[in-house]
Amino acid sequence: MSLYLKYMKIILKSELQYRVSFLLLTLGQCLTPFTTFAGVYFMFERFGQLKGWSFYEVVLCFAVTQMAFSFTECFGRGFDTFSSLVVSGDFDRLLVRPRGTVIQVFGSRFEFARIGRLLLSAAVLIWAAGNLEVDWTLLKGITLVLMVVSGIVIFTGIFILAASVSFWTVQGLEIANIFTDGGREMTQYPLNIYHKWVKRLFTFVIPFGCVNYLPLLYILGREGGDHPLYAAVPLAGFLFLVPCLLVWRVGVRHYRSTGS
Repeated sequence: MSLYLKYMKIILKSELQYRVSFLLLTLGQCLTPFTTFAGVYFMFERFGQLKGWSFYEVVLCFAVTQMAFSFTECFGRGFDTFSSLVVSGDFDRLLVRPRGTVIQVFGSRFEFARIGRLLLSAAVLIWAAGNLEVDWTLLKGITLVLMVVSGIVIFTGIFILAASVSFWTVQGLEIANIFTDGGREMTQYPLNIYHKWVKRLFTFVIPFGCVNYLPLLYILGREGGDHPLYAAVPLAGFLFLVPCLLVWRVGVRHYRSTGS
């Protein structure tokens, strides 16, 4: 962890060398989730509800997903751009260092300008939670925090899986965006608005449903999700990370240098 923090400090210091540029990029990063949120607002302004879900309920779901994805993009960007290390041959240098490859790739790149997205998503999350007619308890508060943390873990796992493919294909595959950007777009709404096969895919294969749907039922006190055990469902995200790391280890063992 100390090594990771040192990586973070060095890259942050380099980005702050051009502070005006950094601030403008941070401000610009706020616009993407803002425009998406505006789309959600105008949709509810026109239709009133979404398959039984109110505006603030969907906004809470939206904010959890956006906040988790923004955090992952900011602090886990190394895996998202990992293919460039394979193409250039720079991954060879990581293998001879006395540290694990996972922490080194994590610390290879940060994009602190994306904190703008993170802050806006956090503000929307607090705003939505304050406007919901929910009897907030300590357990429900912990559940909400776990939803965000588990979302970060799942998105990180997907980035790791996408990066692992580069060991065999060298170049990164754009198909991975189906589960990163596509997963973000789909899971910013409650999963029961989709077909059953989509709901099952994003619950039992990639457990986004354990982040933004099942625990949300518990927080809102909806029928079928009022049992306290639903508060622990977000922990499934940590189980998803285990096979992702195993695939990464297999990829490292089969790595062949590009000779660049």
